[in-house]
Amino acid sequence: MASGEPPFTLRCTHEGLDSLVRALREEEDGKQLRKDLAKEMREALKPGAVQAKSSVMAMVSQGGMRTGPPLRTSIARKIRPEVKLGGRWSGARVKAFKTKNVRGFPNAPKRTNRASGWRHPVWGNREVWVQQRGRIEWFDRSFTGREGLYKQAVEAAMENMAQRIASRVR
Repeated sequence: MASGEPPFTLRCTHEGLDSLVRALREEEDGKQLRKDLAKEMREALKPGAVQAKSSVMAMVSQGGMRTGPPLRTSIARKIRPEVKLGGRWSGARVKAFKTKNVRGFPNAPKRTNRASGWRHPVWGNREVWVQQRGRIEWFDRSFTGREGLYKQAVEAAMENMAQRIASRVR
């Protein structure tokens, strides 16, 4: 092995990330290195989360009598980058988490993103239901054309950590 080369091969795949995580475990301060890697990967995805939040906030609001917290704001609060290193799934993504206590509508991010929309009773009257549509694919479209940029940023974070580990091994 040449000086300065990492003791493992790094590819931006799940296998590459898994090998990086394994190398982190072998280091004395591996726990702190994992935290640093996760933080750097989350920072790389933050612009995507901001774009998704602004996309949901641009959704048209039908207004009416307020019966709970604003739906768009509640959805936007639940959008954030997620990084997992190890376990069943390793990777980085921007995720819209469920909105558990918002108007009895825990799947709001998923339902407002799809073309078919969602059904709900009118003012709690279980006899009369309406079909409502949000902004079609607001979440998906906020990443269109930028996937490569975010992938490259995550790869750079992984490469930085690999170089950090490689500089220790001599």
